[in-house]
Amino acid sequence: MSFKVAFVGAGSIGFTRGLLRDLLTVPEFRNIEIAFTDISQHNLNMVTQLCQRDITENGLSIQIQATTDRRAALQDAKYVLCTIRVGGLEAFATDVDIPLKYGVDQCVGDTLCAGGIMYGQRGIAEMLNICKDIREVSSPDVLLLNYSNPMAMMTWACNVYGGVNTIGLCHGVQHGHHQIAEVYGLEKKDVDIVCAGINHQTWYIQASHEGKDLTAGLLDAFENHEEYSRTEKVRIDMMRRFGYYSTESNGHLSEYVPWYRKRPQEIGEWIDLNNWINGETGGYLRVCTEGRNWFETDFPNWMKDEPMRFVPEKRGEEHGSYIIEGLETGRVYRGHFNVVNNGVISNLPNDAIIEAPGYVDRNGISMPHVGDLPLGPAAVCNVSISVQRLAVEAAITGDDFLLRQAFMMDPLVGAVCNPKEIWQMVDEMLVAGEEWLPQYTDAIVAAKERLASGNLIPTQEYAGAARLKVKSVAEMQEDRDAANKNAGESDKGKDREKVQQE
Repeated sequence: MSFKVAFVGAGSIGFTRGLLRDLLTVPEFRNIEIAFTDISQHNLNMVTQLCQRDITENGLSIQIQATTDRRAALQDAKYVLCTIRVGGLEAFATDVDIPLKYGVDQCVGDTLCAGGIMYGQRGIAEMLNICKDIREVSSPDVLLLNYSNPMAMMTWACNVYGGVNTIGLCHGVQHGHHQIAEVYGLEKKDVDIVCAGINHQTWYIQASHEGKDLTAGLLDAFENHEEYSRTEKVRIDMMRRFGYYSTESNGHLSEYVPWYRKRPQEIGEWIDLNNWINGETGGYLRVCTEGRNWFETDFPNWMKDEPMRFVPEKRGEEHGSYIIEGLETGRVYRGHFNVVNNGVISNLPNDAIIEAPGYVDRNGISMPHVGDLPLGPAAVCNVSISVQRLAVEAAITGDDFLLRQAFMMDPLVGAVCNPKEIWQMVDEMLVAGEEWLPQYTDAIVAAKERLASGNLIPTQEYAGAARLKVKSVAEMQEDRDAANKNAGESDKGKDREKVQQE
């Protein structure tokens, strides 16, 4: 069995490497073609060396086609896996730091809120270029598997405006599934779930063990769990108020809703600083920065470490390889996928990108009808969908009026800022992202004029309610295992340099 899989944005640390391992664990895939492409030749070289060594050490003869020529990598590809971060850490820092001047304190900033909206503006502009290349040179039945955030916005743009069949993939559902099993003292495989909503705001509307419902006792189970009662306070409180557990981490979820990060003096009540993902201000930016610096320094040691083993017990839980396996071999796979709704969840808009259970086999990807979400969770999702719709249309059209409306409608931004502050913040973020926002040329000229006028709303020098210092390489060298783990967690914040606009 032979077909081509192309990785766009392949210059990551562990994400590309882990996905490749998962894919090549499938026995039938030992002769497939693999292509890597990235705009950074340096990153591409390092990741290709690691992955090629893994392939060779596992006794396979596959030779990775590594190139900065994206169209060459996409030529005749049947599957495309996308993990780009447009603007890299330079742009990511503006997503976190500029909103802080206006009191908007984010943990991540890659899905909603001010950072997620601007991340989407940069990403969508480039995703349309990627989709154009896919349409022109890839296999006619190509499937794009998108891992890039903001997941819903990117997948929305690719399906509606990019003309490419796109499925969005995330591991949030699997992580929460593990947690639900753990609080009941069970194995994940023994707990059946149905999870539905939108990416990063998906709700475990059913959970059972041997036919017994687990949802009714879930709040008590989490409240009495020694670790999660401390690290998942926002998720537990949302379950207390809305009745269901949400997929995304404490830090992520806290910035999608208006209640937990709007008052600096209260943020500490809801987060835990033992791990960035529990709510640290700019936590993901810190982890990504440390991960980049560590990988650059420690790469020779990575090449000396044991290679990854392509064996079933080492295979990860990311959906991508299982989807490809199901489509190519006919083995049935059940997962949770991000797709255009089209009635799957009946009380969310049909045009929205929803996350819901799906099945894969040789006949394709099937999404069963979920029906209505409970009214409270549906209301939370619908607010976010309105922001996403405005943000996608703004990114496509370059209409900064729609962009400002997206900021206005964002729950946390709206809870913290008044309209004049939002207008000025958008001006600052447009100007800061100029080189990655070709669709906003005229709007950026006007924004520069307003910012130069001198008649500005005062802002604050504010590091955030829970900001930690970026560790130096020397500090990370004191615990190499922890540094390697940190580098793996930073995968979605790839060390992207400037995206080449075409």
